[in-house]
Parts: sequence; structure tokens; C-alpha cells
Amino acid sequence: MRALHVPEAGGQPVLGELPTPEVTPGHVLIKVRAAGLNPLDNVLAAGAFAERLPHVYPLVLGRDAAGVVEAVGEGVDHVEPGQEVFGNVPLAPPIQAGTLAEYALLPAASVVVKPAGIDFATAAALPLAASAAVAAVDRIDPQPGQVVLVNGATGGVGRYAVQLLAARDVTVVATGTPDDAERLAALGATTVVNFTAGPVEDEVRAVHPDGVDALINLVGYTPAEVPLDAVRKGGAVATTTMAPDADTLAAAGLTGGMVQAHPVRETTAPLAELAASGRLAVDVHTVLPLEQAAEGLGVLASGKARGKIVVTFGD
Repeated sequence: MRALHVPEAGGQPVLGELPTPEVTPGHVLIKVRAAGLNPLDNVLAAGAFAERLPHVYPLVLGRDAAGVVEAVGEGVDHVEPGQEVFGNVPLAPPIQAGTLAEYALLPAASVVVKPAGIDFATAAALPLAASAAVAAVDRIDPQPGQVVLVNGATGGVGRYAVQLLAARDVTVVATGTPDDAERLAALGATTVVNFTAGPVEDEVRAVHPDGVDALINLVGYTPAEVPLDAVRKGGAVATTTMAPDADTLAAAGLTGGMVQAHPVRETTAPLAELAASGRLAVDVHTVLPLEQAAEGLGVLASGKARGKIVVTFGD
């Protein structure tokens, strides 16, 4: 099979031939029709987690995929060959399997039958980003009428978070540029703060002088990059980055902490149904063939992606 992979530690991603995975107990082998890109793919390609999680090479990139079931392993009874499904390869050791390939082996716990109302590209854009948004929203537990800032709203996770918050009757303040304002407003943002105009906390306080009730932080890896001063004392913070840590939050009079995505079917199946019914917009911004997958990862690394980038495969 063709796969975008890192051939050895320290190597650059290449597109080449690798053996097709064999189905194993508790897993589902799919013929991939679409694979969603995530910032995590670049992290794994760079070997940034290699000291914490064993990596095995060649390492196939990609975590999200949608396609057609080729075979099921022992113990799998909720899907069968020929069904259209989507799922995720979790970040669990050893790091080797991925979805930017013509075939992918997914744990059964992540595999969901794709609703007829969404296509493969849409399904592939859901698992990791949408489940991260769910985790972030659940962590801050916003109540109707509260005000929540989404810092990094223009990315894949941010666009889902804005919608999930709006569905809870929350007033959403989203960071973006003037060019992003219309799209973010359509997703449910009440106010779009131009993060290029000055410090985000200053821009937010100009609209909400008392501060927002909570922050979902999706960008910034140091405390100085995270707009904690935009949040009122006693507010909540959920972050997908390494900052702020618990001590920093406590010093600021805030609660919360880091969240991680759990794209198991109990989480992603309801999201897919929301997407199929039109109640959750899946913003696939760019669709690329496998031959251009590395270019898509470059766009993600540049921070210029708007919405999801999906790689599609022919029949």
C-alpha cells in the first residue's frame, strides 16, 4: 500500500510503499477513503514524543480516517466488511500505525458506522478535533448565559468548540482576524476579537470589562501566550496545550487544566449524527490527494490553516 511515513528516526516524511496491515483481534482494517490532518501529525513526524512514547519505524502518519471495512478482528461485532465507517488511531505506544495510507488498522473502540448524511471527507475531519472540543467544553462546564473565550478559534478544534458552546446558549468570544469574523459568527460566535490588533486580554476586556467566565485555550505553549487575564477570578480554563499548568492557574485564581481528546465511538458517534443532521458544521477547508499530504502538513505547521485539511483517496 502507499503511505505517507517517516522511514526512520529523524527522517522526513516520504510517500512510499509499505506492507498492508493485517487485521488483529479487537481491530478493524479499513480501506481508507479520506484521512483528516491534525497538528499532532507534525509533532509525531518530528519525533517530539519519542522519549515518552516508544516509536517504531517506518511510522505511518495520520490519526483520523474514514473508509470501507476490509476485515474485522476477533471480538469485533459492531461493524462488518463492506460498511462505511470512520475512526481514529489513538496516541498509544508503540507509535507506528497511522491513517495516511491506502489501508489503516483502527481499534474497534474508535470505529463508528458513518451516517449516510455525511461523506468520507466530512467523517474524517471529525474524530480528534471534535472530541478535543467536547473534552474542553465539558471541562469548563459552561452554563447558559455565561461568556466563554475561545483562543485559537479558527483551527479545527476551535471551530467545533464555538459551535458546541453556542448550542449551550453560551455567549462565545472567539479570537481570529477580520477575515475570519464572518465564518466564526456563522458558527455561533457573538464577538470576534482580532488577535493581531493587540494583546487578546486587552481586546476582550474592552468588550467584557469584568472578564469572561471561562477560557478554552487552543494555542500558546507558555503562560505568557495564554490570555489568562481575560478571565475573571474564579473562572475556569481548559487548555489543549502544555500551558498554563496547575500552579499558574491557581496563582491567577482560576480552575481547570489540560484536556485530551478521547475519540472513542461513544463520543464521536453523537458528533457524526449532529453533523449529518446539519446541527454541527464540519468545516473542511482544503481537500488534497495523498500525493500532496505533506504539503497539507506544512500548512498546519505554518499556523495558516483555516478549518480542517483532509486527504482523499480514490477507489
